[in-house]
Amino acid sequence: MTGTARRRLPALRRPALRLRPTLRLRLTLLNGVLLVGAGAILVLLAWLLVRDALRPTDELLPGTTVVLADGSTLEAAAWQQRLVDAASGELLAKGLAALLAIGIVGVVGAYAVAGRALRPLHQVTATARRLGETTLDQRIGYSGADDEVAELADTFDAMLDRIAAAFEAQRRFVANASHELRTPLAVMRTEIDVTLSDDEADTAEYRRMATVVRDASERANGLVDALLVLARSEAQAGQRLGRRSEFDLAAGTVNALSAVRREVERIKLAVQTSLKPAPVVGDPGLLDRLAGNLIENAVRYNHLHGRLWVHTGSDGQRSWLVVGNTGFEVDPADVPGLFEPFRRGGRERTGARGSGLGLSIVRAVCDAHCGTVTAVAQPGGGLEVTVSLPAAGAAIR
Repeated sequence: MTGTARRRLPALRRPALRLRPTLRLRLTLLNGVLLVGAGAILVLLAWLLVRDALRPTDELLPGTTVVLADGSTLEAAAWQQRLVDAASGELLAKGLAALLAIGIVGVVGAYAVAGRALRPLHQVTATARRLGETTLDQRIGYSGADDEVAELADTFDAMLDRIAAAFEAQRRFVANASHELRTPLAVMRTEIDVTLSDDEADTAEYRRMATVVRDASERANGLVDALLVLARSEAQAGQRLGRRSEFDLAAGTVNALSAVRREVERIKLAVQTSLKPAPVVGDPGLLDRLAGNLIENAVRYNHLHGRLWVHTGSDGQRSWLVVGNTGFEVDPADVPGLFEPFRRGGRERTGARGSGLGLSIVRAVCDAHCGTVTAVAQPGGGLEVTVSLPAAGAAIR
């Protein structure tokens, strides 16, 4: 291939230029067509009116003549026809010239006005092209008239706020999950390294090390299980559940209370229950985890000789589960944050028992089952959580 051919090859690959049917161009053409069409109709009406109005000889007798300025005579009908033709021709010529000028001015003006009106849309496009994980703080900040364009710009900014919040929550979640997983792994490695480096370690020392490693591995395994349940619950939010069968929240609560019976006895909690049937339809595994997390949290964050109360019931439309407990004081302002991952009693990763995913899983399960969950800080300390789900008879199948 010659050098000339090589230089021409990129030009051959370049796509042919074409006029894009942009919104600005379409608005301009529409305005031009309407303006020229309206002008053409007005010129046509004026032409017809002139032709109809310039007929003064229709009232004269046939054969009547008129004397022109140059002294010549001409029949009135012929003179009238000459007058009508001249006026019509002049009207058409000047009208078309005016129509052309108006059309050009109208098209140019419409192009400029459309460009100005659509400028925020270009800002939306430019902002969207610049957006990335590190530039989610950029906004359009439209300050023009309160019209549809302003509404679009505000909606776009609000969407960016939500996306930025979601990215921030995701980053925080990944960081917290990494920290939570790293802690038991670090404990296991430290215990193993220390024990192996001790030449005088005996069987008792190895048994102690094995106990610590087992506890740390159980903590890591519990965290992984909780993350899997959370991911599974969030994946089914707003979608049809993979498994759907009838489940009684009261029965799930009984099982959860049985699982924590030893811990309840150890810290001598006073348990009050009112377990009426609360049938719902959904994923039994997720619903069982919902009741278990609420009961476990109520016990874990309680204090010695505290109280635990659990109520279930249904009114035919909604079924509910209420779990309350005494414990340390919770600031009402911290209550919404309790449903965020890795938050314990309004505190992030304090080293307390548990992974901090309990209420996050509860909220995700409720979302997956079209339900709601609310929490109220109790005077003197503690929390009361209320879960409300569609009853089995009213659930959408």
